[in-house]
Amino acid sequence: MFEHKLTDSLFDGMTLAVGGFGLCGIPATLIEMVRDSGVRDLTVVSNNLGIDGVGLGRLLETGQISRVLASYIGENKLFMQQYLDGSVDVELVPQGTLAERMRAGGAGIAAFYTRTGVGTEVAEGKPTVEFDGETYVQERAIIADVSLVHAHTADPDGNLRYRLAARNFNPVAAECGRVTFAEAENLVGRGDLGPDDIHTPSVFVHHVTQATIPAQIEVLVTRPPSTHAPLKEG
Repeated sequence: MFEHKLTDSLFDGMTLAVGGFGLCGIPATLIEMVRDSGVRDLTVVSNNLGIDGVGLGRLLETGQISRVLASYIGENKLFMQQYLDGSVDVELVPQGTLAERMRAGGAGIAAFYTRTGVGTEVAEGKPTVEFDGETYVQERAIIADVSLVHAHTADPDGNLRYRLAARNFNPVAAECGRVTFAEAENLVGRGDLGPDDIHTPSVFVHHVTQATIPAQIEVLVTRPPSTHAPLKEG
């Protein structure tokens, strides 16, 4: 039933906002449903597209993405290649600006002004205004047709709690979607999430399902024990 609801909300040429940062907190289960739907010509709003063959990289492999709004190319070699050969149009957006554009979309704010990007290619073609002797550039809010987010815990009403760094772009992605689909590692009963434990309230979430694809590590970093001599006391 859930998958049918998601599929029914997808259409060619739509804008899709996706939470996550690299592979941390990505809605991999929902992304796989989008891949299987065959929807094409997607505009994807996400901090980056992770790595080859995982998460949004799966949609790149099938050629379902035509435009991306992201903060950086990241570790995805296919994304970089498609950007360089022009098969995917990329708008690079400063990370804080991207987050605020998504948040503004959910808050009903049509546009805002920021100093970030003034005097660079980021500001080309955009209105500017002066406040207190400083130039600011106008940035428009982002409103997605559908948002996909990953939570650690969700209740039946759609209240969400994220785990540690997996919170990243998920709250603002959830806010900016006309329809928001959430996957969660743990589904709990109504009232099991205390009011202070809720990061995204249910007013922003329309559908919830169980996450079935386990989290993957993008880069495993280990460090040998320190060889420095301990500090002497006194």
